[in-house]
Amino acid sequence: MSSSAQGIPGLPDLTHPVELVQFGTQALKASLLLVFLIVALGVAIALISFSLRRSQPEQFIFIGEWAVRYSQLLRGLQHLTLVLVLLVPGFFLCSTLSNRYHHWEQAKVAQVAESVAGEKLEQFAPQVRYSIREPYSYNTQVNGKIVKVNETREITRFMTLAGSQIQVKLDQSVDVPGRSSIYRANYTADYKVVNQLKDINNFFFEAPPPNGSILLKSYKIERDGTRLQQTNPGDYGFPFRLQPAEETTFRVTYEARGGPRWVYSSAGQLLSNFRLIAIANFAPANFASGIEPDEIKSDGRSTQFTWQFDDNVSVKNPFGVFTNTEPIRHTGVIPRLLLLAPAIFLWWILLLYLSLPMSFRNIAIAGSIFFACLLTLTYLARVINPQLAWTLISIILLILTWGLGASHRASLAAIVATIAGAVLPIFGLLIPFSGLTLSLAGLLSAVWLAVRHWYSNTFWLKGKGERERV
Repeated sequence: MSSSAQGIPGLPDLTHPVELVQFGTQALKASLLLVFLIVALGVAIALISFSLRRSQPEQFIFIGEWAVRYSQLLRGLQHLTLVLVLLVPGFFLCSTLSNRYHHWEQAKVAQVAESVAGEKLEQFAPQVRYSIREPYSYNTQVNGKIVKVNETREITRFMTLAGSQIQVKLDQSVDVPGRSSIYRANYTADYKVVNQLKDINNFFFEAPPPNGSILLKSYKIERDGTRLQQTNPGDYGFPFRLQPAEETTFRVTYEARGGPRWVYSSAGQLLSNFRLIAIANFAPANFASGIEPDEIKSDGRSTQFTWQFDDNVSVKNPFGVFTNTEPIRHTGVIPRLLLLAPAIFLWWILLLYLSLPMSFRNIAIAGSIFFACLLTLTYLARVINPQLAWTLISIILLILTWGLGASHRASLAAIVATIAGAVLPIFGLLIPFSGLTLSLAGLLSAVWLAVRHWYSNTFWLKGKGERERV
């Protein structure tokens, strides 16, 4: 498998034990340093308070304020520790899922590419071969002297086909172990040969079977209704005589299996009075190599492709039929979302803290639900559209978020914070207009916080005063 399908380079992965141990060691060192700083700060405040216990009341009050702030810091540190405990494993979970999804996407792309550009049945145009003797001269050395020698040699040349009328019927078998599909080709072709030479009447008609076939049967060549017998195994050259200005017709028929493409190659010849009809009895089928057919007919069950060249036409690439596959679009969307998910989680938690009172237990439950939703999205996106998958997951997330509030007003605040901080940002990363959606999510968050802290209290106090006057 190619290196591009092994994951995103440099991204931590929980399935790699060495990386897991390294990051665990670094996290332990950082935790010990944080604990040491907090303990040292507490010891320093205690020592200062003990040394100034008999000092002036102002200094004692100052130390008391520091002690109160330190106590508040310890209480706030519990929430910060919980958020870090959720964030760090969540980051490793998201990075691992991003690696796995990238690996799955690349493997899928490689599979589709192999089915399109892998094995194929390739039929080469037959050749009409003849030999002539041509004089030539060369210089050699005899007894120390340069001597010019005149001789004749036999040269092989080829004559262009006067016409080709080809029809191939293709059927597809998809239930083949180890293969994407197998083609069954039923080939019939009539080739017209006209002797345009004046003094040559001995020729060879060379019509090799298709390249890439795993099974070939009923292969035969007929001249004017008479079957030509093969003399040597593996030799598909048939001698025949044709007088100048005369014409004859050869028919080539066979049934072959291979694939999953069928193409016709001109083998460098000029195609004259050429007509190829390829009937694909399966869907979806499309033409190969970018050489558009002159006519395409489809009745829902089969598709007929017709190529027709009246004059001498040079076709460099093989052309034919292959099984059309759905294009793989928007790759890398889910891995990018997973890498940015920890930042979205922090923004969502901050909005929740600023919108309603959050307990230690609620933060733990909310964080677990958030990363569980991402895990569900990662695997559900392999089956259905990611936007639809996140829409369904968002409904469940909003229903569960309603329980964060102790009252209807607090629950409504949790819903708005979840929409602005989690639902819209993740949805924005799943669609092409990510910048616009993220901007709207940021604007909604700012407007919500302004209304929540500036205007809601004003409206509540105004309503309370009016009730007291009444």
